[in-house]
Amino acid sequence: MPANRKSSLSESEPASKVIADGKPQSSFKRPSVNAVYQTLVRPLVKSVGQRLMRSNRPSGISRRGMLRGSALGAAGLAGAASVVAVGGRDGASAKASANDLKLDVPGYTDIDDFDHSHETAGTVGEVDTTAFDPMVFLESFDYGRQSKLADGRTLREYEVIAVDKDIEIAPGVFFPAWTYNGQVPGPTIRATAGDVVRIRFNNAGSHPHSIHFHGIHPTNMDGVFEIVKPGNEFTYEFEVHPWGLHLYHCHAVPLKRHIHKGLYGTFIIDPPEGRPPAREMVMVMNGFSTEFNGENTFYAVNTVAFHHVKYPIPVRVGELQRIYLTNLTEFDLINSFHLHADMFRVYRTGTTMDHYELTDTIMLCQGERHILEFTLPAPGMYMFHAHQSEFAELGWMGFFKAVEA
Repeated sequence: MPANRKSSLSESEPASKVIADGKPQSSFKRPSVNAVYQTLVRPLVKSVGQRLMRSNRPSGISRRGMLRGSALGAAGLAGAASVVAVGGRDGASAKASANDLKLDVPGYTDIDDFDHSHETAGTVGEVDTTAFDPMVFLESFDYGRQSKLADGRTLREYEVIAVDKDIEIAPGVFFPAWTYNGQVPGPTIRATAGDVVRIRFNNAGSHPHSIHFHGIHPTNMDGVFEIVKPGNEFTYEFEVHPWGLHLYHCHAVPLKRHIHKGLYGTFIIDPPEGRPPAREMVMVMNGFSTEFNGENTFYAVNTVAFHHVKYPIPVRVGELQRIYLTNLTEFDLINSFHLHADMFRVYRTGTTMDHYELTDTIMLCQGERHILEFTLPAPGMYMFHAHQSEFAELGWMGFFKAVEA
């Protein structure tokens, strides 16, 4: 896709209607597996560094219709670039996959011509991270403006604005989001148990919104009844309890639409005595339906598909890593986190430091959140991803790059 062209999706114009290469789509015939192989896969694996062949065939972006598997997923997720889409969700038509190719391409062997490594997984091109950089967001915490109340308690004040904004979720693919402070996820709000938080919420968006915080607070500060209409504002104020890992999101109806569109974030309440020193990261598992049909097309942690495949997260060998992991994925019943080559301690909801489970895979429903801690023992690339393989191949995967301190 040329640098001056973007795929900007709207709920009334699904990705399948986007103009590709300057030509509106008219009719689309699903290509044969052999055509897909010759057009995309064979040139890709034969030419180092080239993941996608430029094609004049237009296509849309659909969830199950995208080419899956490592190399094919890379082609499919190029989104608004020239891509060949194959198959459909209902399974009525055949779908091309790594397993199909070797059966239908005479003269080529699976070993010689198809690269099954993860090095070819990902998107083609770059996301503009000027406004939102997932690597920066990973370690960004908003402690608010701090002052002391007359009774000695700490007051933390925050400004949150709801605004409509197109966000880039994959190279050249823009999603019409509803955001807190112009980003998805919203800012990570952080305080200490016993603090008073004062959040001034202004709705500069096009729809009624609110902020519902998980945790303990008065019911008139719950974000359910005090819906804020466009142009209005509301101030949430309460003492924060209990310490642990929480979250916030819009609670206006239809709830699934407001969450899917991006109105959510992480809310951390630290214990008064703090936690052991660690390198801390926030990961919000999310997904995006670019066809607005209730089926996610892209998955990620912190919004940008495959970002930490292209840009692995650097960690130091022997240093304690702490992940504040939340699941705000809409439309799917569960999401998950799996770490390769090591295991982590799970502190469920982060409300205890005494009890944990040692595992390498954790499953979360929407709204569930846990603190994960681990220490990588040796240099190398440690993969992490959703253990729903489809989620991983549609964007939710990455690497930790462990280096000697």
